[in-house]
Amino acid sequence: MANRLIDNDFDRIILGIDPGTNIMGYGVLGCSKKSFQLVSMGVITLGKYDSHALKLKKIFERCLGLIDSYHPDEMALEAPFFGKNVQSMLKLGRAQGVAMAAGLFRDIPIFEYAPKRIKQSITGNGNASKEQVAAILKSLLKFDEIPKNLDATDGMAAAVCHYFQKGKPETGKKSYGSWNAFLSDNPDRVK
Repeated sequence: MANRLIDNDFDRIILGIDPGTNIMGYGVLGCSKKSFQLVSMGVITLGKYDSHALKLKKIFERCLGLIDSYHPDEMALEAPFFGKNVQSMLKLGRAQGVAMAAGLFRDIPIFEYAPKRIKQSITGNGNASKEQVAAILKSLLKFDEIPKNLDATDGMAAAVCHYFQKGKPETGKKSYGSWNAFLSDNPDRVK
C-alpha cells in the first residue's frame, strides 16, 4: 500500500497490527521528538490458504518479515473483541497470539489495545466506524487516498493509538488519550 522512506531521525518505530486469519492489516509509524509519520501501511491476505494452521504459519512469517524490514521498537496490536461467534473469536485470538509471538521472537515489547480504545484514541468516539477512523488517519498522516481494504488503516490506528497512549519519546511530555487531546496540545499538526 503506502510506503515512504524510513527517516533516520526517528527516535522509535511502532508496528501496528490488526490481526485476522483472512486479512491482517499493518501500519508502520515513525516517531521523532516532535512528530510522527506514516512509513508503511498495507494488508497481508491469507484467504488463499486452506488450512488454519498454515494461515497461522504465514502470519508468523509475514510479521517477522515486517519486523526485519522496518526494525520496530514496539508492537501495538488490536485485541480480539468479544463477539457472539466463539469460533471466530478463537481463530482471531490465535492470529493475534502468533503475531505477538513474532514480536516476542525478536524481543520487541508488545502492547495490546481494545478496539474501542483505538477508535476513541483516533476519533474521540469509541463507536466510530472504520471509515471514520480511516478519514482521520488520512488527514493526520497526510496519505493520498484511503486504502480499499480498511484493515490497513486499522493496523495503522493501533500504532497511532499506542503513540498517543505512550507519549512522545524522550521528551517527558504527557501521553494522549484521544485525538482531541492531542489536537488541543498540537493545533498546528492538522490544517
